Amino acid sequence: MKKNGQHLRGSVPGDIAAVPYRPTPGTPPGIEVVPLDRLAERARSHGIDPYRPSRPVFHLLIHVRVGTIHCSVDFSTHAIGPEDWLWVRPGQVLQFLAPLEDTEGTAVVFPDGFLGDTTTALTSDAGSIRSGHMTPAARQAESLCRILGALEDEYAHLSDLPLTAHIATMRHLLSVLLIRLGHLDGAAVMGGAAGEPFRRFREAVEQDFPRTRRVEDYAARLGYSVRTLTRATRAAAGCGAKRFIDDRVLLEAKRLLVHTGLTPAAIGDRVGFTHATAFSAFFRQHTGTTPTGFRALAAGTPASGDSGTIEGRTVHASPA
Repeated sequence: MKKNGQHLRGSVPGDIAAVPYRPTPGTPPGIEVVPLDRLAERARSHGIDPYRPSRPVFHLLIHVRVGTIHCSVDFSTHAIGPEDWLWVRPGQVLQFLAPLEDTEGTAVVFPDGFLGDTTTALTSDAGSIRSGHMTPAARQAESLCRILGALEDEYAHLSDLPLTAHIATMRHLLSVLLIRLGHLDGAAVMGGAAGEPFRRFREAVEQDFPRTRRVEDYAARLGYSVRTLTRATRAAAGCGAKRFIDDRVLLEAKRLLVHTGLTPAAIGDRVGFTHATAFSAFFRQHTGTTPTGFRALAAGTPASGDSGTIEGRTVHASPA
């Protein structure tokens, strides 16, 4: 279930809070398995308000057994009910919208580096096109719960194995869980010819989109042709390489417009535009509204005559 709009009201000043991975003292390095009703307490112990927009630099995997979690992830609100899963990836903007203490379930917190290369390759392509909110079929749900149960049991018995063996066991169990979640619909893993160029391209875009939006620059850096990157991106994400770059720029601009008080000119500079007019023209071309108009639409107070799209929903302002 997804709704749009309500969580967007009221931008906050400054920047979006980046939340680093800080393991709780006494826990094994690289992963934490936390009961859902203690997730807010964990956040507060690290000086974080879980009910304000934030940008975790780690993965947050949530499974709900009882109750419903209401949250927003990058402009979509989700109601995560019993047997649902939510996978929030590093860099996404997350905000919980209702008390977490009223739910039962499990949260798994881990940084990118905890996973092995094989697991990352097998799950990253699915994650690039899949919503983080997943509802498995009954047979899949049972299998996933058994794997999660084994992960929880291993985490609770740290002293049963030497530390290195315990961490390796946790890594393998988590890998099985994530690979299963990444392929719930039975989607085939992409072949090397398409998968590797796209993965490298996506990583490069994540690093360099504020500096260049030219596919040619990424092709030269990565050693591929423009045609190869375009073909690989279309196969993985359903759009060409140029559109993929532009969409990443737009996502960052929207995040900053909605969740900060930065001026549109400052936001344009953040995402690679030296002139505010060029940023405004780019934003209008892709969304149908100006940055200022989008911010107003997100806040629920669109200016007269403005229209635009927020997460696939077109909003038209009423005439004054």
